[in-house]
Amino acid sequence: MEAAVPRTAVPLTAVTRDGIAPPAETNGDPVNNHVVSNNGRVVLLVRNAGTTAARTLTLRVRGTVDGQTVAPRTVSIPTEASRYVGPFPTDDYGALLQVDVDNAELKLTALAL
Repeated sequence: MEAAVPRTAVPLTAVTRDGIAPPAETNGDPVNNHVVSNNGRVVLLVRNAGTTAARTLTLRVRGTVDGQTVAPRTVSIPTEASRYVGPFPTDDYGALLQVDVDNAELKLTALAL
């Protein structure tokens, strides 16, 4: 049995009343995907750097309902556009938010409010 490949961490930057400089983006990793520390007040800024197609962000929901795995939440990011996505309640998404991308053209920034 192969060991699971660790997900690529997206650094979490706290937003303050004093203001912060925009943090660096994390390049999408469609092979290993991503993980973000989640306190329930996390927002992702997702940018599609591609010029030809919308891309899909997938957020893994934990748990089951009536013994059935809950389907992941997907968000379409239009070509050359950005979307803020969140927050993510820890009861539903866990303390480690699992984020999948379908293409390296997606760029991720994680902000804690």
